[in-house]
Amino acid sequence: MAAAFSFTTILLLLLSLLHQIILGHGCDFYQGNWVYDSSYTLYTTSKDCPFIEKEFDCQRNGRPDNDYLKYTWQPTGCNLPRFNGEDFLQRFRGKSIMFVGDSLGLNQWQSLTCMLHKAVPNATYKLTRTGGLSTFIFPRYNTKVMFSRNAFLVDIVQTSAGRVLKLGSIESGKLWKQNDVLIFNSWHWWLHTGIKQPWDFIEIGDEMIKDMDRLLAYEKALNTWANWVENNIDPTKTEVFFQGVSPDHANGADWGQPKAKSCTKETEPVIGSSYPGGKHKAEIVLEKVINKMSKLEAVNLLNITTLSQLRKDGHPSFYGIGGHSIPDCSHWCLPGVPDTWNHLLYATIIQI
Repeated sequence: MAAAFSFTTILLLLLSLLHQIILGHGCDFYQGNWVYDSSYTLYTTSKDCPFIEKEFDCQRNGRPDNDYLKYTWQPTGCNLPRFNGEDFLQRFRGKSIMFVGDSLGLNQWQSLTCMLHKAVPNATYKLTRTGGLSTFIFPRYNTKVMFSRNAFLVDIVQTSAGRVLKLGSIESGKLWKQNDVLIFNSWHWWLHTGIKQPWDFIEIGDEMIKDMDRLLAYEKALNTWANWVENNIDPTKTEVFFQGVSPDHANGADWGQPKAKSCTKETEPVIGSSYPGGKHKAEIVLEKVINKMSKLEAVNLLNITTLSQLRKDGHPSFYGIGGHSIPDCSHWCLPGVPDTWNHLLYATIIQI
């Protein structure tokens, strides 16, 4: 009797484990490695994504290799549910999704519009751009997928003294409140200096300063954003995600190849599941801010940093907007890594 009970218990435990593996429950989707699959094709930009931004269309821009298109993300111990674009649109019928952030947010927004259009190729779409707002609409589903350009999330205002980055202020949040899903990102622009820096002063409370440690400024801005989310968003009505920190690949020493000066000529990922350069400093700050929010359920972190660090081969390099003069090792080719970000977004949504 005891042996039978033991066998039954073990069988039930195995079935439970199998169920978790199939559905992904109890599994960390963000721990894993990249696997080469020669049959893998998510979409082609010429056929499935005629509206793609030129800067992301590496194949059309002349990139000679294509193995980077064939890598899929494999979590350790489970499988990602298959991305189903039609199901995604059905879930968000009559709803609006907004990406808010910098050009890495644009990268992810563009990826999602391509993936959804591939899923329902016969469905009409409308694409409009007004100022910093891009809106992609699927009329059949009355679904809006938008991107609002806001690199710092906090405000930049013009004053008599010059342009001021206000670390404690978010006025643009009025636009965010109207949506059913919000996906934020920010980091890329915090390191810009000189002519690329879009502000002249930083405001902290009542103090105006010329500059400060950028990582600390980023943390203060994220705290302002976190307070805004907690005070303005009802998590039962609006799902909030943060993209995580998208890494660049400007220094080969970070991935164990000190002779590599940047991502140029990189054609395959880092092997394995860990990145030689360690955890991204901005990701550490982001996790710290999100983890200390009083409403922990208010934000879902798309923890894409490590899996993206492994993809030194995924950038446009000389086949982006800068052409052969300036290699782009910050943004990502499409199809490419941001498609996996959206696959993980979908996997998270169907489990919420």
